[in-house]
Amino acid sequence: MNLEDLGWDGFFEKQFALIGAEGFAAGRVTLQQKHLYAVYTESGEMPGIVAGRMLYGAAGREDLPVVGDWAAVRVLEETPPKAVIHRILERKSQFTRKEPYTPAEEQVLAANIDTVFIVMGLDMNYNLRRLERYMATAWESGALPIVILNKADLCPEASKRLRDVREAAFGADVLVMSAGKGEGLDALEPYLKKGRTVALLGSSGVGKSTIINHLMGRETMRVQEVREDDSRGRHTTTHRQALLLPGGAWVIDTPGIRELSLWNAREGVSETFQDIEALASACRFPDCQHRSEPGCRIRKAIADGSLDEGRLDSYRRLQRELLHLSAKQDRQAALLLRQQNRMFGKMLRKVKTRE
Repeated sequence: MNLEDLGWDGFFEKQFALIGAEGFAAGRVTLQQKHLYAVYTESGEMPGIVAGRMLYGAAGREDLPVVGDWAAVRVLEETPPKAVIHRILERKSQFTRKEPYTPAEEQVLAANIDTVFIVMGLDMNYNLRRLERYMATAWESGALPIVILNKADLCPEASKRLRDVREAAFGADVLVMSAGKGEGLDALEPYLKKGRTVALLGSSGVGKSTIINHLMGRETMRVQEVREDDSRGRHTTTHRQALLLPGGAWVIDTPGIRELSLWNAREGVSETFQDIEALASACRFPDCQHRSEPGCRIRKAIADGSLDEGRLDSYRRLQRELLHLSAKQDRQAALLLRQQNRMFGKMLRKVKTRE
């Protein structure tokens, strides 16, 4: 397998040229399970580990490899061979969220994705506000978001929901299918060109594993039944993995996401809510709060039914979340600076004592 089959192009070639003379090989991370990796090189797939210098020099988890990363590796000629990951090449795109249960830490879920398939069930999983959150994160990632509405066979009002989703997923294609019955999957083909990388994202139980099994042409991912009372599934996928489809595209499967907190997604939110921001720019007053001010275009759109008030509430909620995150990051940066200053002060006092 050559590098182009893995998704290699000029963007990565230019970076690798600066370090290629040092005896490195180019490899792509295809599996991440805690601290264990699999890496594909031109010699094939092999286990991977992170070099000690890279591990201890990482400022955070975002500096360590994730599925989809291109890296400079040294191949150890063992039995079997092993790839030691020394450097990550700059990412074309990355799907990122705030690490759950932390004040303000970044978690990169996958990298170098061309297309993000956001999968939502048309059963009880259906939630427009959650979809808008996914859309903001997807636009921010640098990949092209595509919405998949699955389980259309279980929804008698699929046509109405499709119209609502097209409004919530402003600017993105929306595909409708019933993956369990094998219906509608042909619509994915244009996005699955050889060497391209797609990622499936969504909650547990929306049918990501079923879709991948159909694309692979065999039972690759384990599928479990969802609960009848809320249409949620168990985490069938427990790690992130890139799979090579028969046509040559790569598909990244991720565990079902229960919590998707935004991470520095201002541009993604603006992209997702272009309609609201366009209306706001036409309000009579530049500082309009869109509540009761005269000449407010957003209130007018809500009154005439061209804008759903729930969508405006969602926009405000995501904006507040970004402000809250920014405040946390500022406090964390200030705390780190104070710690560094104290350490520097101790070093100076020690030097003066020795003198």
